[in-house]
Amino acid sequence: MPTKKFRPTSPARRFMTVSTFEDITKKNPEKKLLATKKRKAGRNSYGRITVRHHGGGALKKYRIIDFKRDKDGVPGKVAAIEYDPNRSANIALIFYADGEKRYILAPHNIKVGDVIESGPEADIRVGNALPLEKMPVGTVIHNIELKPGKGGQMVRSAGNSAQLMAKEGKFAQVRLPSGEVRMVSLRCRATIGQVGNIDSENISIGKAGRNRWMGKRPTVRGSAMNPTDHPHGGGEGRSPIGRPSPSTPWGKPALGQKTRKKNKTSDKFIVRRRNG
Repeated sequence: MPTKKFRPTSPARRFMTVSTFEDITKKNPEKKLLATKKRKAGRNSYGRITVRHHGGGALKKYRIIDFKRDKDGVPGKVAAIEYDPNRSANIALIFYADGEKRYILAPHNIKVGDVIESGPEADIRVGNALPLEKMPVGTVIHNIELKPGKGGQMVRSAGNSAQLMAKEGKFAQVRLPSGEVRMVSLRCRATIGQVGNIDSENISIGKAGRNRWMGKRPTVRGSAMNPTDHPHGGGEGRSPIGRPSPSTPWGKPALGQKTRKKNKTSDKFIVRRRNG
């Protein structure tokens, strides 16, 4: 969706941009495809804050998305393109030939009236979902499974796409948006095409209040705190942090410290890392 700018009638409006929502064809969601979404505000089961800077925000319902795409052999028609407040991508409402309705991630350039299908016999066409073994090398894909039948877990945000690079034995090599090349089972499914709403990355929030609508609370700099509250705190005026490298509030290294486990089981599936 293209973005819209505002006249600079205030400091907030000067840099604010919003989506024009030109691609959205239906405003109210399907009631049967909605679920309640519990708001935790960063608290765990004991009521203690374990994730900072979460809380507040507009009320929203969760849209039940079909990430598995397991309705094989039944053609579905795109009935509407809708906005989803829970993700950057838009969603498409599908009416299947047997009367069932489902939401899927809306691929780029998909339109109302288009017909999609899933299963090993589906055509190589945008919006169709099929196993990687049935796709030609070089196909642009999204919503990729990591385990057959579990549902798509990778490449789901707006404007993202991966590419099928090679097929070897029981695995396919997929280049992810980060540049990482990873082995995925040929039995895993993926959807053909790029995720829609590619202008999402161009949106400028513009003002603090808009972040509050999205459930993000303010973040205070460590250097603005007292020494008891943060390792960067204290000092007269604007002082250096007094450490060789930045650290978290709990004294752990930040910015550049590798946090991935040395013996992570999925390491054997990574052919080339994103950082080279």
